[in-house]
Amino acid sequence: MRAVIAEDSVLLRVGLIKVLEMGGFQVAAEAGDAEGLLAAVAEHRPELALIDVRMPPGFTDEGVRAAMEIRRRWPGTPVVLLSQYVEERYAADLLSANTSGVGYLLKQRVADVADFVAAVRRVADGGTALDPQVVAQLLLRRRDSDPLARLTPREREVLGLMAEGRSNAGIAQALVVSESAVAKHINNIFAKLDLPVVDADHRRVLAVLRFLGASRA
Repeated sequence: MRAVIAEDSVLLRVGLIKVLEMGGFQVAAEAGDAEGLLAAVAEHRPELALIDVRMPPGFTDEGVRAAMEIRRRWPGTPVVLLSQYVEERYAADLLSANTSGVGYLLKQRVADVADFVAAVRRVADGGTALDPQVVAQLLLRRRDSDPLARLTPREREVLGLMAEGRSNAGIAQALVVSESAVAKHINNIFAKLDLPVVDADHRRVLAVLRFLGASRA
Protein backbone atom coordinates (compact mmCIF):
# COMPACT_ATOMS: atom_id res chain seq x y z
CA MET A 1 0.00 0.00 0.00
CA ARG A 2 1.61 3.25 -1.16
CA ALA A 3 1.57 6.47 0.87
CA VAL A 4 2.56 10.09 0.38
CA ILE A 5 3.66 12.18 3.36
CA ALA A 6 3.46 15.98 3.63
CA GLU A 7 5.22 17.41 6.71
CA ASP A 8 7.49 20.46 6.84
CA SER A 9 9.51 19.20 9.84
CA VAL A 10 12.25 17.00 8.40
CA LEU A 11 12.76 15.08 11.64
CA LEU A 12 9.06 14.27 12.02
CA ARG A 13 8.81 13.38 8.35
CA VAL A 14 11.64 10.87 8.71
CA GLY A 15 9.95 9.42 11.78
CA LEU A 16 6.61 9.10 9.97
CA ILE A 17 8.28 7.33 7.07
CA LYS A 18 9.83 4.78 9.43
CA VAL A 19 6.55 4.25 11.30
CA LEU A 20 4.58 3.73 8.10
CA GLU A 21 7.19 1.37 6.68
CA MET A 22 7.07 -0.63 9.93
CA GLY A 23 3.32 -0.84 9.40
CA GLY A 24 3.68 -2.30 5.93
CA PHE A 25 3.23 0.87 3.87
CA GLN A 26 5.49 1.88 1.00
CA VAL A 27 6.23 5.62 1.12
CA ALA A 28 6.14 6.66 -2.53
CA ALA A 29 6.96 10.34 -1.97
CA GLU A 30 7.42 13.01 0.66
CA ALA A 31 6.81 16.76 0.58
CA GLY A 32 7.36 19.79 2.77
CA ASP A 33 4.49 21.94 1.53
CA ALA A 34 1.04 21.75 -0.04
CA GLU A 35 2.28 22.37 -3.58
CA GLY A 36 4.72 19.50 -3.35
CA LEU A 37 2.03 17.28 -1.85
CA LEU A 38 -0.41 17.87 -4.72
CA ALA A 39 2.34 17.18 -7.26
CA ALA A 40 3.27 13.94 -5.48
CA VAL A 41 -0.34 12.73 -5.35
CA ALA A 42 -0.81 13.55 -9.03
CA GLU A 43 2.30 11.53 -9.92
CA HIS A 44 1.91 8.51 -7.64
CA ARG A 45 -1.87 8.26 -6.98
CA PRO A 46 -1.24 6.77 -3.52
CA GLU A 47 -3.58 4.69 -1.39
CA LEU A 48 -2.98 7.13 1.50
CA ALA A 49 -1.98 10.77 1.98
CA LEU A 50 -0.66 11.71 5.44
CA ILE A 51 -0.81 15.49 5.75
CA ASP A 52 0.27 18.08 8.31
CA VAL A 53 -2.51 20.63 8.95
CA ARG A 54 -0.17 23.64 9.07
CA MET A 55 2.48 23.93 6.38
CA PRO A 56 4.41 26.65 4.54
CA PRO A 57 4.00 29.38 3.56
CA GLY A 58 1.36 30.57 6.03
CA PHE A 59 1.35 27.74 8.60
CA THR A 60 -2.43 28.02 9.00
CA ASP A 61 -4.69 25.55 7.18
CA GLU A 62 -2.65 24.76 4.05
CA GLY A 63 -2.78 21.03 4.76
CA VAL A 64 -6.56 21.01 5.18
CA ARG A 65 -7.10 22.87 1.94
CA ALA A 66 -4.69 20.54 0.15
CA ALA A 67 -6.53 17.50 1.55
CA MET A 68 -9.85 18.84 0.28
CA GLU A 69 -8.28 19.54 -3.11
CA ILE A 70 -6.98 15.97 -3.23
CA ARG A 71 -10.46 14.65 -2.49
CA ARG A 72 -11.87 16.90 -5.22
CA ARG A 73 -9.33 15.93 -7.89
CA TRP A 74 -8.93 12.27 -6.97
CA PRO A 75 -12.15 11.22 -5.19
CA GLY A 76 -11.78 8.38 -2.75
CA THR A 77 -8.11 9.01 -1.92
CA PRO A 78 -7.79 8.30 1.84
CA VAL A 79 -6.35 11.25 3.76
CA VAL A 80 -5.15 11.57 7.35
CA LEU A 81 -4.60 15.05 8.80
CA LEU A 82 -1.98 15.45 11.51
CA SER A 83 -2.12 18.36 13.94
CA GLN A 84 -0.09 19.58 16.88
CA TYR A 85 -3.22 20.84 18.65
CA VAL A 86 -6.92 20.01 18.86
CA GLU A 87 -8.53 21.93 15.98
CA GLU A 88 -11.72 19.93 15.60
CA ARG A 89 -13.33 22.21 13.01
CA TYR A 90 -10.83 20.93 10.45
CA ALA A 91 -12.08 17.39 10.93
CA ALA A 92 -15.64 18.61 10.40
CA ASP A 93 -14.61 20.53 7.27
CA LEU A 94 -13.14 17.41 5.72
CA LEU A 95 -15.89 15.05 6.84
CA SER A 96 -18.60 17.35 5.53
CA ALA A 97 -17.56 16.47 1.99
CA ASN A 98 -17.07 12.71 2.38
CA THR A 99 -16.85 10.43 5.39
CA SER A 100 -14.99 7.49 3.85
CA GLY A 101 -11.24 7.27 4.20
CA VAL A 102 -10.78 10.31 6.46
CA GLY A 103 -8.67 10.70 9.60
CA TYR A 104 -7.73 13.50 11.98
CA LEU A 105 -5.05 12.63 14.54
CA LEU A 106 -2.80 14.53 16.92
CA LYS A 107 0.92 14.21 16.27
CA GLN A 108 1.47 12.85 19.76
CA ARG A 109 -0.34 9.67 18.64
CA VAL A 110 2.65 8.78 16.47
CA ALA A 111 4.51 7.76 19.63
CA ASP A 112 2.06 4.88 20.13
CA VAL A 113 3.15 3.13 16.96
CA ALA A 114 0.69 0.23 17.05
CA ASP A 115 -2.39 2.41 17.61
CA PHE A 116 -1.23 4.99 15.10
CA VAL A 117 -0.62 2.43 12.37
CA ALA A 118 -3.98 0.78 13.12
CA ALA A 119 -5.77 4.13 12.79
CA VAL A 120 -3.96 4.99 9.55
CA ARG A 121 -4.68 1.57 8.08
CA ARG A 122 -8.36 1.91 9.04
CA VAL A 123 -8.50 5.12 7.01
CA ALA A 124 -6.61 3.54 4.10
CA ASP A 125 -9.22 0.78 4.10
CA GLY A 126 -12.01 3.36 3.76
CA GLY A 127 -12.86 3.94 7.42
CA THR A 128 -12.68 6.95 9.73
CA ALA A 129 -10.22 7.75 12.51
CA LEU A 130 -10.84 10.72 14.79
CA ASP A 131 -8.49 11.55 17.65
CA PRO A 132 -10.02 10.86 21.09
CA GLN A 133 -9.07 14.37 22.25
CA VAL A 134 -11.06 15.86 19.39
CA VAL A 135 -14.03 13.72 20.40
CA ALA A 136 -13.70 14.87 24.01
CA GLN A 137 -13.51 18.52 22.89
CA LEU A 138 -16.69 18.15 20.87
CA LEU A 139 -18.52 16.60 23.79
CA LEU A 140 -17.70 19.64 25.93
CA ARG A 141 -19.28 21.92 23.33
CA ARG A 142 -22.71 20.29 23.47
CA ARG A 143 -25.61 22.47 24.65
CA ASP A 144 -28.97 21.57 26.19
CA SER A 145 -30.74 22.64 22.98
CA ASP A 146 -28.66 20.19 20.99
CA PRO A 147 -30.37 16.86 20.10
CA LEU A 148 -27.25 15.16 21.46
CA ALA A 149 -28.37 16.29 24.93
CA ARG A 150 -30.96 13.51 24.76
CA LEU A 151 -28.22 10.90 24.94
CA THR A 152 -27.22 9.21 28.16
CA PRO A 153 -23.56 9.38 29.27
CA ARG A 154 -23.02 5.82 28.03
CA GLU A 155 -24.61 6.61 24.66
CA ARG A 156 -22.30 9.63 24.37
CA GLU A 157 -19.33 7.36 25.02
CA VAL A 158 -20.52 4.98 22.32
CA LEU A 159 -21.05 7.81 19.83
CA GLY A 160 -17.60 9.19 20.63
CA LEU A 161 -16.04 5.81 19.89
CA MET A 162 -18.07 5.59 16.68
CA ALA A 163 -16.58 8.96 15.69
CA GLU A 164 -13.11 7.48 16.24
CA GLY A 165 -14.00 4.85 13.64
CA ARG A 166 -14.43 1.90 16.03
CA SER A 167 -16.51 -1.11 15.02
CA ASN A 168 -19.14 -2.58 17.35
CA ALA A 169 -16.58 -5.13 18.48
CA GLY A 170 -14.01 -2.40 19.10
CA ILE A 171 -16.50 -0.34 21.10
CA ALA A 172 -17.47 -3.39 23.16
CA GLN A 173 -13.81 -4.07 23.94
CA ALA A 174 -13.14 -0.44 24.92
CA LEU A 175 -16.17 -0.25 27.23
CA VAL A 176 -15.90 -3.85 28.49
CA VAL A 177 -19.48 -4.69 27.51
CA SER A 178 -21.08 -7.17 25.12
CA GLU A 179 -21.56 -6.45 21.43
CA SER A 180 -25.32 -6.83 21.89
CA ALA A 181 -25.22 -4.06 24.51
CA VAL A 182 -23.32 -1.85 22.05
CA ALA A 183 -25.88 -2.57 19.31
CA LYS A 184 -28.68 -1.57 21.71
CA HIS A 185 -26.92 1.71 22.56
CA ILE A 186 -26.38 2.47 18.87
CA ASN A 187 -30.04 1.85 18.05
CA ASN A 188 -30.99 4.21 20.89
CA ILE A 189 -28.62 6.83 19.46
CA PHE A 190 -30.22 6.52 16.01
CA ALA A 191 -33.68 6.93 17.52
CA LYS A 192 -32.81 9.90 19.74
CA LEU A 193 -31.11 11.72 16.88
CA ASP A 194 -34.15 11.11 14.65
CA LEU A 195 -32.04 9.50 11.96
CA PRO A 196 -33.91 7.95 9.02
CA VAL A 197 -34.30 4.20 8.84
CA VAL A 198 -31.72 3.31 6.20
CA ASP A 199 -28.81 0.87 6.13
CA ALA A 200 -26.80 0.67 9.35
CA ASP A 201 -23.50 1.93 7.89
CA HIS A 202 -25.16 5.05 6.50
CA ARG A 203 -26.87 5.75 9.83
CA ARG A 204 -23.51 5.49 11.62
CA VAL A 205 -22.10 8.11 9.27
CA LEU A 206 -25.09 10.39 9.83
CA ALA A 207 -24.71 10.02 13.59
CA VAL A 208 -21.02 10.93 13.46
CA LEU A 209 -21.77 13.94 11.23
CA ARG A 210 -24.44 15.09 13.68
CA PHE A 211 -21.84 14.71 16.43
CA LEU A 212 -19.31 16.77 14.50
CA GLY A 213 -21.76 19.37 13.25
CA ALA A 214 -21.72 21.71 16.25
CA SER A 215 -17.99 22.26 15.82
CA ARG A 216 -18.72 24.15 12.60
CA ALA A 217 -20.90 26.73 14.35
